[in-house]
Amino acid sequence: MEPLYQQTHKQVHEIQSRMGRLETADKQSVQIENEIQASIDQIFSRLERLEILSSKEPPNKRQNAKLRVDQLKYDVQHLQTALRNFQHRRHAREQQERQREELLSRTFTTNGTQKKILDIANMLGLSNTVMRLIEKRAFQDKYFMIGTQGSCQTAHFGGRSAGSS
Repeated sequence: MEPLYQQTHKQVHEIQSRMGRLETADKQSVQIENEIQASIDQIFSRLERLEILSSKEPPNKRQNAKLRVDQLKYDVQHLQTALRNFQHRRHAREQQERQREELLSRTFTTNGTQKKILDIANMLGLSNTVMRLIEKRAFQDKYFMIGTQGSCQTAHFGGRSAGSS
């Protein structure tokens, strides 16, 4: 039992060091995650064998052997949870990047808003000077939206300002 315990204990420490490297590895993180998961699965099978062997230990060593196996089991479960948390954070980060790229690739248009504003202004009998100011503001808002493509709220705010002028 002792050699198998030592091998398993050593493998747990190797996984812990790989988990530390996982945080800094960007491109290879999925490969490292798969390697860690395979190691954890291997350790779980070793732990089953260790449980059987610990129950066959002499009575004076049995309780200590079971405690050691239980401690290893706890450590491996902790590593499994840490790996899942990392995978969840990586997935959320990738989803945020996809959404950001989608927003950046979107083109914002006025959808005829300027024409509608000018038609309403004409119906209300506004002077040409006021209508030119509205056109100028619409142009500035359009420039503002194009210049700040990185922020959806800013672009939306710019579009809303054009409608409320």
